[in-house]
Amino acid sequence: MVHVLSSRTLLQPSDPERSRRFYGEQLGLAVHREFGTGPDRGTVYFLGGGFLEVSGRSEAPPSPAVRLWLQVEDADAAHEELRAKGVRIVRPPVREPWGLIEMWIEDPDGTRIVLVEVPSDHPLRYRPGI
Repeated sequence: MVHVLSSRTLLQPSDPERSRRFYGEQLGLAVHREFGTGPDRGTVYFLGGGFLEVSGRSEAPPSPAVRLWLQVEDADAAHEELRAKGVRIVRPPVREPWGLIEMWIEDPDGTRIVLVEVPSDHPLRYRPGI
């Protein structure tokens, strides 16, 4: 068994500066650390219990098989805030049949990001009898 000490998701955007503006300014993710210099420097953002590293550069479009899942406290408030900041909203918040409230956005390269609110009565948060 591999003993994992830490993890992060790595993105290689087509335009690193544009992606740093998106993740840092529009989404408002806090910077964990930066490395390197210049326009291709790497930036690592906090993602709750994980990290997102934006580094390098890629000419290939992102795979539709890769998506980011970010839990938020209030999906409606996130929707209003991100819409006001010009973030591409793919789908506004909707309560899914499985009980989570999900909205979908895209980063500048088209990487899908699902913002998820876990309602207080959802089994992920509520356990009767405990």
